[in-house]
Amino acid sequence: MLEVLREDLARIVRRNNLESKEIVIRAIPLSPEEAIGNPEERDYPLIKGKERLMQAEFQGVKGQAFTDMYGNFTGTLAEVLEMEFKSNFRRAVFISALNAVMRYLGLVSGTVHCKDDEPPRCAQELVKYLMEKYGSRRIALVGFQPRMAEALSRQFELRVTDLDEENIGQEKYGVRICGPEKTHAHLEWCDLALVTGTSIVNGTLTQFLQKSKPVIFYGVSISGAAKLLHLERFCPLSH
Repeated sequence: MLEVLREDLARIVRRNNLESKEIVIRAIPLSPEEAIGNPEERDYPLIKGKERLMQAEFQGVKGQAFTDMYGNFTGTLAEVLEMEFKSNFRRAVFISALNAVMRYLGLVSGTVHCKDDEPPRCAQELVKYLMEKYGSRRIALVGFQPRMAEALSRQFELRVTDLDEENIGQEKYGVRICGPEKTHAHLEWCDLALVTGTSIVNGTLTQFLQKSKPVIFYGVSISGAAKLLHLERFCPLSH
């Protein structure tokens, strides 16, 4: 799937006559405060230190991507397009760059994470969105987002899977968090899957595509990919 996105981005670059320019993209890991501000709740993965947002800056425009493997990168867009996707770090560099370039060209919006009191508001808007569009449903949440899990558990039948070993086996908001080995079973059980956009970075996206039931991806990481792959994305308070 990343190879498809690479080809798409290369076409976008050529179509907009950007290939001959020297384009520098910097991707840096943001501190928790830079990424999410200072929300009242302190249980977000960004604050706990499990993940960071990689941020690509391109022509004054920013694009972000979550990753558990972070570092610094400076190079040209051509170098990003030639990069091998052999680690979460390299995939995060590519995806954050994709998001920044598409944001610069006006092809996507909402490529920067919401902050402070916005994550709880996002969760409430998610409940409203799902109730209005899909009605009462059994939901599989892939990727434990605490505010979303909290809000969804009050209105829907909910099952949750996560990759973080510290979360697996814990009960949160009346729901036990399972490991990734339960993802397939949860997808079979649910009426609707709500999947973290980080799946585009950690290499798990493909298993959620072409399902017979609705799949909604949430977050900033998948902003560019969702546009190019025609995926439903929910991220109303991103910037």
